[in-house]
Amino acid sequence: MKIKFNDVANAISVASGVTLAAVIAAGSYVYVNRQTIIEEVKEAAIEAAMESIGIPSGLGGAVPQLPEGASDLPATGGSVGSAAGSVGGKSMGLPVPGSPF
Repeated sequence: MKIKFNDVANAISVASGVTLAAVIAAGSYVYVNRQTIIEEVKEAAIEAAMESIGIPSGLGGAVPQLPEGASDLPATGGSVGSAAGSVGGKSMGLPVPGSPF
């Protein structure tokens, strides 16, 4: 039995048409349902983020407490407007980024 070039070309054409139809169908489904898909992905990402920081899924879970010893952290010195690299108005000798000195 000889295989003709016309038969091979027809088979390739049919396969190409089926593939194109599948791509168009999948693209149409995603386009029509894009808002639902976006919302589902957002909810899944928020749930995963909440679980990774220790908050159980759902809004009924209790917020975790700070680790023990967190209240032992030193208080920050200086006022809100104090310059970076200074404590109590005295320089610590740290370089200032972008400074010509």
